[in-house]
Amino acid sequence: MNLVESWGGTFIGWVFAHLIEAPFNIVNAILNPSSWLAWVPYTSLSDRIGDQAAGESLLRFIYYGASWELFFALLFLFIVYTFIGMFRKSLLWSAVRGLEAFGNVTGRLFAWAGLLMVLQQIMIVFMQRIFAVPEISVGFGSSFSKDVSWWSEELKLYNAIIVCMCVSYTFIQGGHVRVDLIYAPVKFRVKKIIDMFGSLIFMVPTAVVTYFYGWFFLWRHLVTPKLSASDASKDLDQILVKARALKFNVETIGFSPNGFNGYFLFKILLVLFTLLVVLQAIAFFYRSYLECVEGQDSENKYLDKDVLGDPQAELVKEIH
Repeated sequence: MNLVESWGGTFIGWVFAHLIEAPFNIVNAILNPSSWLAWVPYTSLSDRIGDQAAGESLLRFIYYGASWELFFALLFLFIVYTFIGMFRKSLLWSAVRGLEAFGNVTGRLFAWAGLLMVLQQIMIVFMQRIFAVPEISVGFGSSFSKDVSWWSEELKLYNAIIVCMCVSYTFIQGGHVRVDLIYAPVKFRVKKIIDMFGSLIFMVPTAVVTYFYGWFFLWRHLVTPKLSASDASKDLDQILVKARALKFNVETIGFSPNGFNGYFLFKILLVLFTLLVVLQAIAFFYRSYLECVEGQDSENKYLDKDVLGDPQAELVKEIH
């Protein structure tokens, strides 16, 4: 549509041009999936050097995966859904329940990484200090063998999984530390307005900026030629020139010769972390709005909090 090119030099015009183009971009992406997903059936582009279509589709996927076009397309859908939800509050409650359920299920699942981390640490201590073996093998039939230092460094991955994948769950359960110098004494509806403001002004922008850089940081370690966040400001045609030489090249470089070498997994976790924060921010915004409109009786409505089963532990949980 080329509306953005004729936005007139003002920020407001630029924003409205993107929002007007958003429905067109959404429909175009849905109707032409091969333009950005043609690379999916292939496990390796290294075997398809010279295949312009597969390379270009992957480059479009990377380019638009952290672009203003995607941001405003999602913003447009959020605005439309929110506008409709203001007249049909059941839609907003459905979004709250769905997003919070997703955050709880994800967090409860990946929280088991904490147990795996403890068990693996015990295994490392026993094998290294008692049996004095240089490497540890795991598996039945075909075993997976790595140096003890590899298993020791890999413990950091479990910690990263807990931090990144349990962020929404911890927020829903009220486990994050917060300072209530202003928030605590104000009235109920003022609290909800502060929550609405904080979710959209603080949570979303921080997560979006982190995602923008994290997305390109991830892909520059998965494919060659390398891409960076600065490529997002270039014209797409300039980037598509690299399609013929494009191939997957996952970097597996450790900090030590026998150390953990799957650090690209941390980059994937960073991207997933930002997506979970954005989804939780939307759920929190909708919940705060609905509780503000419906009054204090709707506070914590449909909220699925864990029950510890111990009154003293529940009291400590509420204090923190």
